[in-house]
Amino acid sequence: MVIVESYTLAVVMCLITMLCWGSWANTQKLASKEWRFQLFYWDYSLGVLLLALVLAFTMGSFGAAGRGFLADLSQGSGKAITSALIGGVVFNVANILLVAAIDIAGMAVAFPVGIGLALVIGVITNYIAVPVGNPVLLFIGVAFVAVAIVVDAIIYRRMSSGSQGNMVKGMVLSVIAGVAMGFFYRFVASSMSTNFAQPEAGLLTPYTAVVVFSVGLFLSSFIWNTIVMYKPFSGEAVTYKDYFVQGNARLHGIGILGGVIWSMGMSFSIIASGAAGFAISYGLGQGATMVAALWGVFIWKEFKDAPKGSNSLITLMFCCFLIGLVLIIISRLA
Repeated sequence: MVIVESYTLAVVMCLITMLCWGSWANTQKLASKEWRFQLFYWDYSLGVLLLALVLAFTMGSFGAAGRGFLADLSQGSGKAITSALIGGVVFNVANILLVAAIDIAGMAVAFPVGIGLALVIGVITNYIAVPVGNPVLLFIGVAFVAVAIVVDAIIYRRMSSGSQGNMVKGMVLSVIAGVAMGFFYRFVASSMSTNFAQPEAGLLTPYTAVVVFSVGLFLSSFIWNTIVMYKPFSGEAVTYKDYFVQGNARLHGIGILGGVIWSMGMSFSIIASGAAGFAISYGLGQGATMVAALWGVFIWKEFKDAPKGSNSLITLMFCCFLIGLVLIIISRLA
């Protein structure tokens, strides 16, 4: 299989992860006027699984290093496979809540709060399990991200005085999603060998772990997504019939594209973790908050009605995110 040994290349892959994770939700925004997020989510989850399988049968099956995908899957222990599956289930409930928060509050709010919290929790839990990198620089970087989260919440509160119900609902969903999402990566990492070139027996290689994770995500959608279809956080309920009657090739394609983009980010993050360490790989990827906020501010104009003085706070938010990301990167080199 294809493995990454260079830290520089691993950082590049993590930055691609950041772009993917911060950009996939644009596909939801593109479809949101015609397509409820619950219906969009079926295509998204399918796209995640499809790309994971494509990478497993290509990059995960060629080359002399490690184990090929099918051989690796067949030797995986029940404990390792269950851990990766649970990662998919936990991520899925968190992601559905995040998508609902995006639908209610917008990308510039849901991402910094939800994914920002996930970054803080995920870096801490993954560093405790596999301590790679300078902890002082790493956690100072995480602290800057936490400040950016608080600043973003202040901006949203200032501009949401006329829709208090939506503000509270969007923030609550984002916080719950962030807490849950902070733990999913550890389940996937626990299923994997830390030596990708010579993986331990019973543990999974990155490509296999991502496929099993994606299966958990897709299958659990029949529970989590069905619940929010019939008991939505906002708007009217939708049914399985609506998916087939209201959908068309373009809408289905947009949803699958969103899943493919996110899955590319997940795969690159897991592959890069061998050289970067799980905490740094996850932390850099979750810099997606800054990417999503950029989309929300400059493309979707979600803060166009913010009161005077908000531009300074927005600038402060981005600066804190950027400083935090730089510190996380150099923590591996110190």
